[in-house]
Amino acid sequence: MITAFVFNTGSNTGRTCELLSKSPLVKNVYVITTNNEVENCEKIQTGNLFSSDTMHKIIDTVDTEYALLVTRADLSELGQFALERMTSVADDTGAALIYSDYFELRNGDLIKHPVIDYQKGSVRDDFDFGTLILARTRSMKKAKQNISWNFKFAGLYELRLAVSETGEFLRIPEFLYTTAQFDTRKSGEKQFDYVDPKNREVQIEMEQAFTGYLKRIGAYLKPDFEPVNFDDEKFKYEASVVIPVYNREKTIADAINSVLNQKTDFPFNLIVVNNHSTDGTGEIIDSFNDERLIHVIPERKDLGIGGCWNEAVFHPSCGKFAVQLDSDDLYYDETTLQQIIDKFYEEKCAMVIGSYQMTNFDLQEIPPGIIDHREWTPDNGRNNALRINGLGAPRAFYTPVLRKIKVPNVSYGEDYAVGLAISRRFQIGRIYKPVYRCRRWEGNTDAALNIESVNKNNIYKDRIRTIEILARIQLNSGGKAE
Repeated sequence: MITAFVFNTGSNTGRTCELLSKSPLVKNVYVITTNNEVENCEKIQTGNLFSSDTMHKIIDTVDTEYALLVTRADLSELGQFALERMTSVADDTGAALIYSDYFELRNGDLIKHPVIDYQKGSVRDDFDFGTLILARTRSMKKAKQNISWNFKFAGLYELRLAVSETGEFLRIPEFLYTTAQFDTRKSGEKQFDYVDPKNREVQIEMEQAFTGYLKRIGAYLKPDFEPVNFDDEKFKYEASVVIPVYNREKTIADAINSVLNQKTDFPFNLIVVNNHSTDGTGEIIDSFNDERLIHVIPERKDLGIGGCWNEAVFHPSCGKFAVQLDSDDLYYDETTLQQIIDKFYEEKCAMVIGSYQMTNFDLQEIPPGIIDHREWTPDNGRNNALRINGLGAPRAFYTPVLRKIKVPNVSYGEDYAVGLAISRRFQIGRIYKPVYRCRRWEGNTDAALNIESVNKNNIYKDRIRTIEILARIQLNSGGKAE
């Protein structure tokens, strides 16, 4: 049997409760609410929907084998024998938690919304389980013994992490229910929610809950960093700016000029890796008459952005520090490169990450404005980095370290993978004022992705997190993981 708990997140709460109450498997339906507006439903009153106190009340209330957590009150219809399917899979597998794909109802049409499989690195607090989460009561009660229970906002997240320590999370790759569409924003707009200042209090709690989880599983790293010796190797150039590019004839000239206009007290060059562009990009690169510009066309035809980075980093003219600039973007002003290199020496770090301003194509600021990743702290930044979806820009690397680690040959998440690997051993320096302009325009590859592309990207980043968590567990247990 099931006890259902519906979080009162919208106007469809009553409808959601009615649908669930019709199932012969559902013993009771409770509405989790901060007010008394929902009528004809049993209520659990709480100050914050997703608080630790709410999770306490759910666990103390449930008296059936399973609890169904309905995290968004947007249920439009249950599929044929949907709850029977979920409980059957849970019974057959002993899984601690079950979830499934679903349909979204958009303008009268049923749109498939597949979700992704859970893995050890699926630790983002915004991991998409869909609306219906079937949790084994025994697993929740066991998890309750291991967590702090003191959060206003991160209670459900902390409980989910703790439950994952008790058993497997299984996705059923079937569309078992239909929801109303609840977030109509494009993918490029959603990805910055975690750095929105209005969510700062929430994010602090999420970090605390996640840090506790890392400590419990043996993946937490203390703020002890290996020293970096910048005199290990000799370089002709102090810095090389690296621009991988493919078919960016509209923007590549702006990016190149942004670099060549930098004012520094050290020698630098620019390595543009042209990944076999088929428009006028190559001709535009060649039109610059500046000996600092190196135009590289790889022999290989199988390179992603990460592979292009490797071509630049292993080029004989690469400088001591390799500094990122995307072919769409610009440095904030002529002092950017100097600020980045100064930060390396100031903090004796192996990587530096700056802050950036979001703009349109004409360099007018657009929401969310400045992205500075102030959630990064010297004490806990490299732990919290495993929870969030990116580390910021521009990124710069001490070249000998990057040559040892190497960049994954992919075109999404390659920078995140490298940042996590570097942070496992070395300090990452931060610049919290904008030194970079990130342009959003119709040519951006991540501006408006379909659900299949979003899922593909999330699977990869979760896999990167899985690898890194396992590496840190091995490191803490005395293994290699270097």
